[in-house]
Amino acid sequence: MNHNVSLGQYFPGDSMLHRADPRIKIILSFIFMMLAFTARSIYEYAALFILLACLIAVSRIPAHVILRSVKPVLPLIIFASAFNILVSPGEPFFKFWIIAPTREGLRRALEMAARVTLIIFGGSSLMIFTTTPIMLTDGIERLLKPLKKFNAPVHEFAMMMTITLRFIPTLMEEADKIMRAQASRGADFNEGKLLDRARSFIPIIIPLFISAFRRADELANAMEARCYRGDEGRTRLRQLRITRLDIIIIFLFAFFMILFFVERMIGGF
Repeated sequence: MNHNVSLGQYFPGDSMLHRADPRIKIILSFIFMMLAFTARSIYEYAALFILLACLIAVSRIPAHVILRSVKPVLPLIIFASAFNILVSPGEPFFKFWIIAPTREGLRRALEMAARVTLIIFGGSSLMIFTTTPIMLTDGIERLLKPLKKFNAPVHEFAMMMTITLRFIPTLMEEADKIMRAQASRGADFNEGKLLDRARSFIPIIIPLFISAFRRADELANAMEARCYRGDEGRTRLRQLRITRLDIIIIFLFAFFMILFFVERMIGGF
């Protein structure tokens, strides 16, 4: 496995977050993302970053492993931040031709970058790093279990999401291998006009699609060879149960949310 690819990978460990129930982690991750979306003041962003730093410390995952998860979306964050700075109305810092960055644009760019960073780190990466694919599948399936009354394919949906997360680093590693192979044959992906650069990626996309379909076929054959029949008659080695550790995590997170909304109420007056 390519160690430079961290998105979608489980990081083995025995921390408090690793041992927590996956259902609790999924629910709290969604709540954390909602808090990041609705944060309005610098104090709220600071509180969320402090909470995120505490969670990373508790998980015992090296900081450089966590930071690698934002690398794939870093160009998008930079582009969106620059776009906000340049096109937002307000008082400009300076003006050069049609370029006039504004204070309001800078504020919006910082807010957007902070939200995206919090969502990536606290809302998805930390949960995936501390939860095995099997436990993540079981957690999603148990949370969506009420939808079975409406004949919803809950198990298939949970399995599909888990397989998708599992194969993200595999496909990224495969794309890296193809690019290196093409570069060794004289291919250059950084020269020429924008259209020429886009065309140069065709020899990468086609083999990548072929490899993805081949892996999917091999996975389907392996699952059939092991008599996989979906949720029918399936047993689990580890049953999900709410433990004292999960209750402690819930109370700590609830205490943080109370402080979060108290600060918002006080700041609103």
